[in-house]
Amino acid sequence: MAIKDLEIETDRSLQRIEAVIHLIVECLSEVKENILKKGFKNNEAEIRFFKFQKPIIVAKLIYYNSIYKIETRKPYGSKPIKKYLNRELKKLKRYFDNNLDFYKYYRTNNTSLDEKLFIRGNHDIKLCLDTGYFQSDLTFSTSHDYKVAKIIANDLIQVYIEDQLNNKDQEDKPQALKKLNWTGSKVAIIELIYSLHYQGVFDNGNADIRFIAKYFENAFNVNLGNFYQTYLELRNRKMNPTKFLDTLRETLLKKMDEQEGK
Repeated sequence: MAIKDLEIETDRSLQRIEAVIHLIVECLSEVKENILKKGFKNNEAEIRFFKFQKPIIVAKLIYYNSIYKIETRKPYGSKPIKKYLNRELKKLKRYFDNNLDFYKYYRTNNTSLDEKLFIRGNHDIKLCLDTGYFQSDLTFSTSHDYKVAKIIANDLIQVYIEDQLNNKDQEDKPQALKKLNWTGSKVAIIELIYSLHYQGVFDNGNADIRFIAKYFENAFNVNLGNFYQTYLELRNRKMNPTKFLDTLRETLLKKMDEQEGK
């Protein structure tokens, strides 16, 4: 339960991974002690333990140890990280290719070789055993229980790496900006558009007023209607034809003064 409690935490910090690894090692030690003490009722029970039960625990150990290494060795920068993660995926593919026969055996629920693969001390040298098997604790290992754990773990590691790559792709994509809605008056925005146009700030003064108006309509979700007619009315306004621009200046200066006084 303690392992599951840590696993469901969203925190995937190195400290959290270290804690999970520590718990799994403790769990394996307790399971080993129990197995060596009680043994198995029959071959079927031993096969079941080494083919299904022990590999699930060891797979978690392999998985967390692998992502710990991946995270601690991860380079800086988006492109180097992607390159690094893709190399890690290739390692998983190489393991799959090198153990294809056993992958097929395990994933098709074949049982014909179970007594050689999952009974302690019953190994067959002709089955291309890993050298690590001979260095393992043979009282708590069979020739292929670790391979099963590795298959389960590699599936989890692949998902982890692909999620990481996915997140990187999302980060690298330019995010679509939410459109702003113009909530001032149409007269105000037209006053602004013409002032910017006459100031020549778009394309060195070469942008057509119609294009600028259309751009503002699209950018700020506003329908300007007959904007030229509105401009003529502005131009003929006797009292303060640049009311909006004057207000903009006054508001900005006022805010600057207020911030300076803080």
